[in-house]
Amino acid sequence: MKISSIIDSKEKRVAITPETVKKYIKLGLEVMLPKGFGTSAGFDDDEYKAAGAEIKKTQIIKDADFYVCVKPNLTSKIDIKSGSHLIAMLSPFKNEAALTKIIKAGVNAYALERIPRTTRAQSMDVLSSQSSIVGYRAVIEAIFAYNKIAPLMMTAAGTVRPARVLILGAGVAGLQAIATAKRIGAVVSAFDVRSAAKEQVESLGATFVSVDSDESGDGSGGYAKEMSDDYKKRQAEKLAQSIAASDIVITTAQIPGKSAPILITKKMVESMPRGSVIVDIATETGGNCELSKQDEIVKTKNDVTIIGDSNLAAKVAYDSSQLFARNVYNFVSLMMKDGKLDTSDEIVQATIIKTKKDS
Repeated sequence: MKISSIIDSKEKRVAITPETVKKYIKLGLEVMLPKGFGTSAGFDDDEYKAAGAEIKKTQIIKDADFYVCVKPNLTSKIDIKSGSHLIAMLSPFKNEAALTKIIKAGVNAYALERIPRTTRAQSMDVLSSQSSIVGYRAVIEAIFAYNKIAPLMMTAAGTVRPARVLILGAGVAGLQAIATAKRIGAVVSAFDVRSAAKEQVESLGATFVSVDSDESGDGSGGYAKEMSDDYKKRQAEKLAQSIAASDIVITTAQIPGKSAPILITKKMVESMPRGSVIVDIATETGGNCELSKQDEIVKTKNDVTIIGDSNLAAKVAYDSSQLFARNVYNFVSLMMKDGKLDTSDEIVQATIIKTKKDS
């Protein structure tokens, strides 16, 4: 059986690295890759060849059995054979029509976002590995755009106060953002609807922003659930106070299968100090800020910069590819039993995309 990938000009990360090429070969698979496949992530063809991959002078290998990708461009026709297996982050909530066409063409599709957040599936959890990198990079982007110093500085000429950073959402990305902002020397606070997040936030040295309510936002699988209208009203009032006092706000809140909740309104943005920065990493699903735009930088009248980069992990493509490729290899190895394909494992079953007719 053969495994390959698809080059996408919009995505710098890759799902196969020279390290995982060797692992796939040990698994009994032939690795065939398009020429220049890993260049955008910092891997050249010679590295892949040395690991045992075959490099083809084509943009797509049409006779592979497996195609592992990061985020394939589903707006273009994916010319792969019927009966093959496409394994990637497919955003089924967003790409239902495109995925239906792929499945009707006989391709088996597996959405890596659906890997359950269980102990056994941790080594395959692409959302966690990539979110951790995104949380780190969001802080770097914010500090770069912020025209003031982040840490406390005491000099003979006077004292410079530290930046006040607010993290909205304390999942994997949020916790990494907290840790990164603390390392830079900022004063950090964080908000999350999940009561379980308070201890994690405080363990990293940040202040937890809590809403006066008995309602808990703890959902299944470690995710947040959608809150009641009463809670949302209380939440908005609390966040308005915190946002007005913040120099940098990083938003990470998302709800699986739904649009991201709006946490920052236009009025809240207008209340922020001049020169403040918002990094909204949820723009792919609508965004947490009312004014943010996917993959654009918005400048407001009161000089607030809103960064809507939906693919921050691609800005550190080498390391994010290494982690992603290991996650994917662990997933594929679960599908191979004694050199034969077996999709019966419950983790694999959870990722299979079906048409509405089949579900």
